Formats: sequence, C-alpha cells, structure tokens
Amino acid sequence: MVISLQKYFFRETEKTILTHGAFEVSAFRYPSGVEALRVRGKRCEAVFLPYQGQQIWRCAFDGRELAMKSIFDAPVETSDYLSTYGGFLLHCGATAMGVPSKNDTHPLHGELPNARYSDAYVECGEDASGKWISVGGSYRHAVAFNHDYVASPRVTLGENATLLEIEMNIKNQKRTEMELMYLAHINFRPCNDATLAYSADYASESVEIETNVPSHLKSSSPIEDYKAFLHRLRDNPALHHTMGKEMLFDPEVVMKIKYKTDADGFAHSIQLRPDGSADYVCHDAVAMDTGVRWISRTPDQDALGLVLPANAGKEGYLREKALGSVKTLGPGKTARFCMRAGVLNESEAREMKQKIDKIAGRA
Repeated sequence: MVISLQKYFFRETEKTILTHGAFEVSAFRYPSGVEALRVRGKRCEAVFLPYQGQQIWRCAFDGRELAMKSIFDAPVETSDYLSTYGGFLLHCGATAMGVPSKNDTHPLHGELPNARYSDAYVECGEDASGKWISVGGSYRHAVAFNHDYVASPRVTLGENATLLEIEMNIKNQKRTEMELMYLAHINFRPCNDATLAYSADYASESVEIETNVPSHLKSSSPIEDYKAFLHRLRDNPALHHTMGKEMLFDPEVVMKIKYKTDADGFAHSIQLRPDGSADYVCHDAVAMDTGVRWISRTPDQDALGLVLPANAGKEGYLREKALGSVKTLGPGKTARFCMRAGVLNESEAREMKQKIDKIAGRA
C-alpha cells in the first residue's frame, strides 16, 4: 500500500496517518514550518523530512539516539546547508558536491541537502522477513540549458531490523550526458572510548588526511596545536581509531579512504562501542568508490561521519573535475546508490569486526 503525502496532513498537532503491525507513522509540523514524519517500530524511531531534502533528521534504535549532536533542536526551513545542519542523513550533490573553492559557483554540498521535494510517500508491505515501511519521494532539478534530473530517494525499515536500507536513484532526463556528484552525509554521534574498524588498509597510502582548514570553520583550540595534530594523523592515521576525549577533532578532521570490498562489492565500517555493540555503515563501493570520513567534536557539536559514501571527493566541483573524479551519467540513464546504516548487537558486531579484518587482510 502506498500513501501519497499531502501538505495538509502536517499540522502543529501530531497525528497518526498509518499503522502497519507494530509500525506507527505520524505527521506533524515543526514550529519552523518544516513538515516531518515520525516512524515508530518495535526497535526504531526515526523522523523524516519528506519535503526538505528527504533528510532523516533523527534516528534512534532501542532508545539510543544515533544522530549527531548539534546546535539545532529542530530543522529550519531554509536551503542554506549550515543554517539547519544536524540531521542523521543528508543527500548531497548532484550537479556538484563538497566544499566550494573561491572560484566555484555551487553551494556547500550542492542543491540536494535541503531541496524542496514536490512528491513524497509512505509505503508499507510484508515479505519473508516480516512487515516493512518505506519513506520516499522525488525532486526534479531543471535549469534551462544546464540540468534536468530527478532524484528519488527511498529508506526502508523492517519490523525486526536495526538497519535502515537507504537508496538514492538519480535519473538524467536530458538527451545529453550529465555530470554527477553524489555523497550521503551520514552523521552518527561519537561514543567516548569507542574504536573504529573499516575494510581498508590503515596506512597513510589508503587513509589520506586533509590538512587544509576550510575558511568557513573556526577552531576553539590553538590553530598551531590543531595543525600539528592533523600532520600526526597524516603520518599515522590509526591514531584516530579511538574516540578519546583528548583528540583534537575541533573543528573537524576529514579524510579520504580507499576501501576494500567483499565479494558483492560492499565496504563496511563500524564504531565499536565499549558495551560491545556497534554503529554500522555498509555501502556499495562500486557505485560510490570514494569513502569520506568526517569527525567533528566541539563544545557545540559532536559528530562522526563514520563513512560518507560518495562517487567523488569532497573538494568542490572545480578541484574534483581537475582530478578527473567527476563521473558522467548518460542520457535517460539512472544511477543507483545503495547503503545500510544503523546498529549491530554484540554478536553481530563481533562477526562484522572479523569480516572487516578478513577483507582488509588483517586476519
């Protein structure tokens, strides 16, 4: 069953619009005017912004919030990236992506993060694994003589699952090819004393630390100490594998990771928590061949981009174009980007750690 969402569903008073087994979906509007869907299941509660970027604003499993800490308690109705930044998942791109240089004309991370979707829906069904709920929509970006594509994201949650199945489909509607840059900005909340593991070599050749500080970021630490920390990480990336309070992730640390994949072409990343459970991302490293990691731990925000799966680097359009990393999509063709994100219990986390080490050649 598919419910096509309508703007009048969303009022200041939250109202249930669908129940499906243990699932309950309710609609409401934040005081800022942003429409939101709350999906509750047996183990998950997630808040989606169906018309603003199809963001996942909040996501909790078993009562634990996964989304980053930020200065924003609620989303703001704006297209400016940093004026409403704090969600668990933001789609980035697609005509350009990353941090623009002084000569770039695109906004930070492109037009998709806060794009105004014209259509949104909730779908429910049942398969061999049980009941499921999906949230999706479509956004057309059309600029005469330049761009014409449709972005169609979809997020599915199974009733017994602790992982979100996330996909983004981008269709080029032009009769000529288009350049395509895409990144999924997945923002977990770091856990003190947690450790990171991922299916890549841990040497500097495979984990490239960004040592330049973007001008839009300000550090509360002495800049000399911060730069020295970045250079230590550049020489020994494994230093960042423990989420210690003393680590200078202020304002941020950004790196590009060359992932190794399993037999199906998927790469794996975990934040292994002290209680043995883990936060987890699995992504299609064929379609998204660049893994960006972003960590920011400041007095006002706390975020771990365990991996931001992407099909290009995050240096902005002109720089990535010069590096030859900007992909193209043929006329009428659709690009599909798939990933899973959520939590693993203790036994699942232990098995995943073993799998990661095996893929990376450490086992």
